[in-house]
Amino acid sequence: MPAAEELTPPQAAHWAARTGLLLPDDRHEAVAATANHIHSVVAVLRELDFADTPPTPFPAEEEPYAGEEPYAEEKPYAEEEPHRAAV
Repeated sequence: MPAAEELTPPQAAHWAARTGLLLPDDRHEAVAATANHIHSVVAVLRELDFADTPPTPFPAEEEPYAGEEPYAEEKPYAEEEPHRAAV
C-alpha cells in the first residue's frame, strides 16, 4: 500500500469544518499532527499479519457479564423532567 501524504493544517481545518467542527486557527497544526500520528500507527497495525493468531478466549469466571444483563442495576431517569418540545 503506498504511503499517503501527510495531512496539512489547512486540510485538517477543512475536514473538521466539513463535519461541523470549526477549529480555532491556533489548533490546526496540532490537529494535523495528531491525525498524522494516528494514521501512522494505524498503517503499522494494518501491516501486521494475524492470520495464524487465534483470539484469546475469556476463562468462564472472567467473561464479562457472564449470566447477567450488563446494565440491569441502572435505574430509569425518573427524577429528570420529561422532554418538552419547543413550540
